[in-house]
Amino acid sequence: MTKLRVGLLFGGRSGEHEVSISSARAIARALSWEENVSKYEILPFYIQKDGFWQAGEVAQQVLDTGVAIQNPAQTPNLWTFPPQTAEVDVWFPILHGPNGEDGTIQGLLTLNQVPFVGSGVLGSAVGMDKIAMKTAFAQAGLPQVKYKAITRAQVWSNPCVFPKLCDEIESTLGYPCFVKPANLGSSVGIAKVRSRQELEAALDSAASYDRRIIVEAGVVAREVECAVLGNDQPQASVIGEITFTSDFYDYETKYTEGKADLLIPAALPAAIVSQIQEMAIQAFLAVDAAGLSRVDFFYVEATGEIFINEINTLPGFTATSMYPQLWAATGIPFEKLVDQLIQFALERSK
Repeated sequence: MTKLRVGLLFGGRSGEHEVSISSARAIARALSWEENVSKYEILPFYIQKDGFWQAGEVAQQVLDTGVAIQNPAQTPNLWTFPPQTAEVDVWFPILHGPNGEDGTIQGLLTLNQVPFVGSGVLGSAVGMDKIAMKTAFAQAGLPQVKYKAITRAQVWSNPCVFPKLCDEIESTLGYPCFVKPANLGSSVGIAKVRSRQELEAALDSAASYDRRIIVEAGVVAREVECAVLGNDQPQASVIGEITFTSDFYDYETKYTEGKADLLIPAALPAAIVSQIQEMAIQAFLAVDAAGLSRVDFFYVEATGEIFINEINTLPGFTATSMYPQLWAATGIPFEKLVDQLIQFALERSK
């Protein structure tokens, strides 16, 4: 039987470059599993931090060592791709953050007319933009915490408008609240604020990252997550919970070993588990996701309320990441999960 050539696409131009390499290494190990070796051949493609595409020995070296190329010598040309791209039967993009999970690379792969793992242009773009995402969730009737969408122009362009904007945030959302760039992943640029001074500083900082900003009301709740797998008839995993001692689940807490614990499965009432699973599938369909997603929720134990927080259409994929661990606990081991994702990509292309 002819093996399918899987184009493993990793690295990228976002701040999550190293996380992408770690995810790719885990996927490569899974594809080296005995049952997968008989079906798939890995073709590694590494996108340097300057955007230059590498294939062959250079890409394989980064995949083997886990070490990014720090000082690229090439002048980037995004429209010149390695000739090996023509050999790919199915792409497995594992590029986290901007230019990786926001619909841009998905558009390129769509033009390439070769199947690829994960959501398409629409699902990726909506899943990345927190404002568009919340609009889609609201249309689907999913409960959310109060929030306000803001533009960079409101923060920087008119000094007369800015104080009124802060007044409105204080009166409608109160403290504490969270200020987030709309289009950055993995808690980059997010701040928890408790005063006017902190709010002004956080808005200014968020505006330096993105022209679209979102401010959300804080809530005392347990942070739980559900993994979704499939295309038009997706399935939901068991529920996991994140616990941490830091002020909130920021970038440092997320990626520093020992700063957060994953509890799988989470100790939740059966009715709450079922409700979260149903809402996760609703969210997946609301943004037109495909293949895989992780959906995050707030569970207010005191009242029994569940609020959807966000969907991540291309979550971290290391062996210790929440998404594969949730499926392992549900009965699908990592190696089989990778195989199923490739099969869903082929199914969707038909």
